Amino acid sequence: MKLSIIVTNHKNPISLKLCLKRIQELKETLNSEILVVDSESFPKTQEIMEGEFPDIKFIPFKKNAGYAKIVNTGIKNSKGEFILILNSDILLIENSALNLIKFLENHLSVGMAGPQLLNFNETPQSSCFRFPNIWTIICRRTFLGKTPFGEKTIDKFLMKDQIANSINNIRDHIKVDWLMGSALMVRRKAIEEIGLMDERFFMYFEDVDWCRRFWNRKWEVVYFPKAKMYHYHQRASYKNGGIKDLLLNLNTKIHLESALKYFLKYKFQ
Repeated sequence: MKLSIIVTNHKNPISLKLCLKRIQELKETLNSEILVVDSESFPKTQEIMEGEFPDIKFIPFKKNAGYAKIVNTGIKNSKGEFILILNSDILLIENSALNLIKFLENHLSVGMAGPQLLNFNETPQSSCFRFPNIWTIICRRTFLGKTPFGEKTIDKFLMKDQIANSINNIRDHIKVDWLMGSALMVRRKAIEEIGLMDERFFMYFEDVDWCRRFWNRKWEVVYFPKAKMYHYHQRASYKNGGIKDLLLNLNTKIHLESALKYFLKYKFQ
């Protein structure tokens, strides 16, 4: 089988329905399989899957299993040579999955490729990055982000210098440190060598860690903006900003805990 599409979902039955309908409408499923892994599954989600998508393999979890766990479960139950991992808030654009497959088939050193993610007004989102350091976290979450040092640190993290080249068609793809886990095309051969996502990361930084492990085993990670997908992006760990998020936002606390696990794993390097 050429392609497995794994859609991850958490308490978002409406987005899931739209995501799956879009996949089927675009016939990106040719010679492929679709799997939905649902964390903390709602009865409504199960009704939608049974009533409208009975041919799609559905794997529900009663509890919130964490992102790495549900991705790994999907991979373990898939068969494709290439694996497209999507959050349920992603909508494919025509040929986006096929373009990613063709790119990987023509670039055998690439283990993972990510599309350009777009807002619904067609503006691009940040979805590829350099590896973070402690200053990255501090500048993105405090007033330092508005200083010249902070702005320079954040711009470097967001790869703004490189992204401009891809938008202006100077380069059709860019080697990046890591890709946002919302939409990833991964080569099964690379996963078999590197391993699955690290489930010690409940949420956040599992994609950073996975990409770092790809690079450590000489598999390239690439941003490929010729493949495009819409993304209804909600930054759950950024609501109030600064100290308010740290005190009031559970997702912020999880994000910072995951960041600490990541930095400890790699000895702050």
